[in-house]
Amino acid sequence: MPYVQICIECSRSPFAQAATRMPATPDDLFAFLAGLGIAHHTVTHPPLFTVEQSRALRGTIPGGHTKNLFLKDKKDAVFLVVAPEDARIDLKSLHTRLGASRFSFGSANLMRDLLGVEPGAVTAFGVINDKDRRVTVVIDAGLMENAIVNCHPLTNTMTTSIARDDLLKFLRATGHAPRIERVADGAGMGS
Repeated sequence: MPYVQICIECSRSPFAQAATRMPATPDDLFAFLAGLGIAHHTVTHPPLFTVEQSRALRGTIPGGHTKNLFLKDKKDAVFLVVAPEDARIDLKSLHTRLGASRFSFGSANLMRDLLGVEPGAVTAFGVINDKDRRVTVVIDAGLMENAIVNCHPLTNTMTTSIARDDLLKFLRATGHAPRIERVADGAGMGS
């Protein structure tokens, strides 16, 4: 029978710790929000993968609803752009406005590694899992004109409503102070 020796020092390495780190669950997120004193309301619904599906199934959830773009530039900088669901964003010029090199969509594996979510569930709340703070969060200024902002709580089977200022408080608490910039046209403002 082979003898297996466990290297204690190896198990303490950042790589080993990252490999065993499980992404936060919606309940972990809700506990984190509660610990910050942030009120929120969550509605459960069938899985939603597109903005069109969200519009059809969300019912009458008030506030601004989001579209999220998980982007990586040619220098491997990672951006999460959070905008109103009906925003038009010119990806060909966005990198210039944000001071980055050309953008492409981040891979599903990178999304899982950094945000702990699956495609279709990209959300501003995902940065709770980005412990190394690789992701730069950019929120469209138009979205911030809504008193309430709605995001998936790490899964696309729920929508969580949170006050605009509390979303900023959450992002700062995770070490992701957002850049608030006009990245979209004027759609989606003022709900």
